[in-house]
Order: sequence, then C-alpha cells, then structure tokens
Amino acid sequence: MTLLRSTAVAAVLLSCAGLVRAEPELSSTFTITSDYDFRGITRTAQDPALQASLDLALDSGAYGGLWASNVDFGDDTDSDMEIDLIAGYGGAITDDLAYDVGAVLYVYQGDDDDINYIEAYGGLSYKILSTKLWISPDYLNSDDSAYYLEANLEGGSLPFDLGWLVHVGYSGGEFFNDAEDNGLDEYYDWAVGLTRTFGPFDFAVKWADGSDLEEADGTGSPPDANSSEGRVIFSVSTTFPWSE
Repeated sequence: MTLLRSTAVAAVLLSCAGLVRAEPELSSTFTITSDYDFRGITRTAQDPALQASLDLALDSGAYGGLWASNVDFGDDTDSDMEIDLIAGYGGAITDDLAYDVGAVLYVYQGDDDDINYIEAYGGLSYKILSTKLWISPDYLNSDDSAYYLEANLEGGSLPFDLGWLVHVGYSGGEFFNDAEDNGLDEYYDWAVGLTRTFGPFDFAVKWADGSDLEEADGTGSPPDANSSEGRVIFSVSTTFPWSE
C-alpha cells in the first residue's frame, strides 16, 4: 500500500474513531436494488444487490461510516464484496446553500484486493440542486488519476406523492484517457427516476445510462459484467431506527 493510501486509511479510521468517542447519532440503512449502478456502469453484472450502511453523525457536521454491497466484475477478478470507509464534514452556509467535503476508501474483498483505492470529494447544494466533484490520484490502484463531476436535481410535489430525480455525471482523467492501457475514454452518464415513500420504506425506479462509454460496453466476461448500457433499476430501502 502506498504512503498516500496508508495515510488516507489512517485518516478515515481516526475520524470514525473520533466520532465514536463523541457519542454521535447512529443509524443504519438497508437497500435491495435490481442492479448496483456506479456512474452508469453496473457493478453486479446487472444482477441484484443487497447493500447496507452504518452511519455516525455529530451535530458539528462531522460524520463517518461504513457501506457495503455485493459486486460482480466478471471473470477478470474474484472480488465479490465492496466495503467503503467514509469520513467527511458538512454544514450550512445559508438557509439554502450547504457544503460537503470528505473521502472514501473503496475496499474490494476476495482473492484480488489490488483495485482498492481512495477518492476525495467536495460538493455544494442549493435548494433542489446538488453538485459534487470526486478526485482519485490512483483510480482503481491503476497509477492513473481520475475525476468524476456530477449534478443532481431532486424534488417532490408530483401527483400521488411521487418525487423525482435527474442526474448527470462526467468521468474523466488519465485513467479514462490512457487508451493504450485500458481502452477507455472520458464519458457521460445520466439517470432519471421517480421515488415514493410508504411509511419507513423508500421506493425508487430510475433509468440509468452510461452508454456514452462505448469502448467498454458489452466487452465484459460475461458481457453483462461492467456493462454501461441503459437499463431500468428498481430499489427499496429503509433506515433504522425508524422514527415514531
């Protein structure tokens, strides 16, 4: 593990340890989804995923946590689970404007652990609009840097108490430009969807599309692995403790 990644791991763990000592608010979210969509690309070969998180938060705005999901990258890797270690800080600038900064360490369990990497992020939100920039100096432990810029709109007030969401993202950097090594190129992904809450359960359906990444689409083994083709994704989630 490089010095940068070792330092990042220590920072995330110390941040989470500090939150525990400060008796933070603790919650946990469980999600069942028909596909684990990561920036327009499936991470479960278009198969369902069970995801769970353990989240800690302080009134100061500091937070940390763990998030996990099954994954399937195809025959090229034996990794079958992703575990994310998260630490960050967020707060309000005005009544409508807020910020969020932090880092995520992605760890992939299995016989192969050589794709673990860290990403830092910073974002701003204004009313129903949020934007975030993600930067990794060593994306997928490839020695190439990458970045991801996204914008999201989320709102409600549709008939039948439906909410809606719109997402667009752009993946770029050395990792996606280095065609000699990985045959990729920078690309856009986007999604549109509807949401509905029934008691403690949140339901969502969306169309997610990363097919702008034509170089990788359908080249996995099996073909659905790492596919970026457009698809419909259903999910249901709930967060504990349930409010009374």
